[in-house]
Amino acid sequence: MPRNVARRDLCFVSMTQLVTGLFCLTLGASVSLAQTRVEPVKTTAPKAAPEIQPAADESHPLYVPLQMAHKALEPLSDIQDYECVFTKRELIGKKLVKTSMKLKFRDEPFSVYLKFIDTNAGREVLYVKGQNNNNLLVREAGIKALVGVVTLSPTGPDAMAENRHPVSSIGMKEMLNTVIKQWEAEAKLAGTRTQKRPDSKLSTGEICTVYESVHEKLNKDFKFHTTRLWIDDKSGLAIGVQQLGFPGKNDKEPPLVEEYFYSDLKLNRKLTDADFDKSNKSYSFR
Repeated sequence: MPRNVARRDLCFVSMTQLVTGLFCLTLGASVSLAQTRVEPVKTTAPKAAPEIQPAADESHPLYVPLQMAHKALEPLSDIQDYECVFTKRELIGKKLVKTSMKLKFRDEPFSVYLKFIDTNAGREVLYVKGQNNNNLLVREAGIKALVGVVTLSPTGPDAMAENRHPVSSIGMKEMLNTVIKQWEAEAKLAGTRTQKRPDSKLSTGEICTVYESVHEKLNKDFKFHTTRLWIDDKSGLAIGVQQLGFPGKNDKEPPLVEEYFYSDLKLNRKLTDADFDKSNKSYSFR
């Protein structure tokens, strides 16, 4: 093999292994729950939304959290697109990886543009369902940009090497539906306690009510020890999720497994095809 070809292949392999930070639902702003008030979740149905009928018996601790989660779906029906800062932390192997990105998101057709802020600053990622053979377009910044635009499958080994979820799962709606599905399954079982954390403030300024489910005993039917859903008091939107695992022998507290947050939201920006076009002069995919 010619020496220059071998070098290019090696460069490509090294670069694709660096492609990280591509999902949905993380807390770039540090959150202190220790300063928030904790209230037990009452098991009576809220009078404000009697039409919501989640898959939980009224006596189950998850009844009200599920109602609030379903209610948080309502404002999403009026949102076609948005821009925000998307921050996530994920446990990859034994390492907790934090990434913050500027996000442009459009619901129809499903379209995502990401520009990394901290880790791998300057990296750009573009994904539009039905375009580019349903692949990601990735362009690094700095010296790594010499490799050019790399095309990756969203669920392929290179894109998923350091990610828990594919970029095709990003967005507030998908994040919320994932929690609803989880809680509806857990609502059919015993062994869950819940609590409400009002006045929980993110360092980005949002005041939220947090609904938390906890499973003290390890059970194959419970994927996480603790789940926290953050609902913004002002907009009614679910803007964050935290998932904690069951503590091991050496863990003093349940370890964070995954965390996703959407902050500095700008809704219904009337994003166009140009915002998700690889030929956009503001991007570096050309």
